[in-house]
Amino acid sequence: MAKIFISLGSNIDPERHLKAAVIDLEAHFGELVLSSVFESEAVGFDGTNFLNMVVAAETELSIAEVVSTFKQIEQDHGRVKGAKKFAPRTLDLDLLLLDDTICNHPIELPRAEILYNAFVLWPLAEIAPSLCHPVVNQSYQALWNAYDKTSQTLWPVEFNWSK
Repeated sequence: MAKIFISLGSNIDPERHLKAAVIDLEAHFGELVLSSVFESEAVGFDGTNFLNMVVAAETELSIAEVVSTFKQIEQDHGRVKGAKKFAPRTLDLDLLLLDDTICNHPIELPRAEILYNAFVLWPLAEIAPSLCHPVVNQSYQALWNAYDKTSQTLWPVEFNWSK
């Protein structure tokens, strides 16, 4: 079984979509480890704030199968296939890591945004602080400690997981 880390984000009815995504991910991958939920300003475009988190799971699926599963979950929750990258979205699921895999195909792993987006790095450091980034060989906690926290606005929020 491979350990995967998944970034979740939404800025269209985000509470509903994050809850639904966690339910769907649990149905596909079993037990999950959830970070706190963080609110952040939109990055790359003007838009409403996002809710973001990182989830860990285990899988025997290939990278392509995992990504396909994520795309289906996104589409099931109203994400428009082929929509522009920097725009509001119901749900965004990104595979950040699959064990220590380093690759560029079928997707880039580890995902580059781990190192430059606070909304990915902080929740990842929260649930996997001692795990090391396979390229830069530093723990996620060390990377978060060194991160320029003035570069992006981000804060943890209370999140009610009950339906």
